[in-house]
Amino acid sequence: MRVIISRKGFDTQNGGQPSPILPDGTLLSLPIPSKDDKVLYSDLKYSNKTYLQIIKELNPNSKFKEYYACHLDPDLREDIVKRKNDWSPLFGQTGSAQGHLLKNNIKEGDLFLFFGWFKEAEQIDGILRYKRNSPDKHVIFGYLEIGKIYSNKTKYPDEVQHHPHAQQKYYNDNNNRIYKASDELSIFPSLNGGGCLNYHKDLVLTKEGYSKSKWDLPNFFKQLDVSYHDQRSFKDDYFQSVAKGQEFVIEENNTVTEWAKWLILNGITMKADE
Repeated sequence: MRVIISRKGFDTQNGGQPSPILPDGTLLSLPIPSKDDKVLYSDLKYSNKTYLQIIKELNPNSKFKEYYACHLDPDLREDIVKRKNDWSPLFGQTGSAQGHLLKNNIKEGDLFLFFGWFKEAEQIDGILRYKRNSPDKHVIFGYLEIGKIYSNKTKYPDEVQHHPHAQQKYYNDNNNRIYKASDELSIFPSLNGGGCLNYHKDLVLTKEGYSKSKWDLPNFFKQLDVSYHDQRSFKDDYFQSVAKGQEFVIEENNTVTEWAKWLILNGITMKADE
């Protein structure tokens, strides 16, 4: 099993604000804006609020409008919008990022760990606000073990037709892929092959007290290849993640697999107050 650390959700250029760590520990990744997609932020709901409401409560100066659409990818959270019965977690990729995955021979059975820019939020008089003085963090919020890879529009079954990477703009894109989650997680078969995680300190990549791109990775990473990085990425007391790049492929290693399993189990079973 190869593990890929995959950057997704709002960033400084796309969305312009961190995704919230909600008071109940939910890591609510906010999908990036996209004029070409069909799903609106006002279509998506979590805990009786639309994503548009959540964005504007967290950032009252947000310019987001009712008609703004988003690129719902990875699509990991089933209950945020009406689904068909055959829904399963999906992730799409194209362009140079997909070229990087192809070059690294990413295949069925490999595992994406999705991370993004997060900040703790609290609810005051029913309104969500970012916690004052809460730091920006890179946090792993979800996972997807690859069950199937679709590479051609004519081969897409009905169950993936709703995904943004199955839409017309990608019809002639030979580099376009849709990754469907496995039915179960091979390293822990009682879990679904893809899903969202709750906040746990072990899911935080950012080293405490440092800016979000400076990570606190386990020491065994120093003996492994991480794509887009090299030994110069390892500083005296942190790992400097690159500013650009979406898919960071880790050298196949049993210790990495056990690390990923530990993170997923903590994110599935633990709550914010534990």
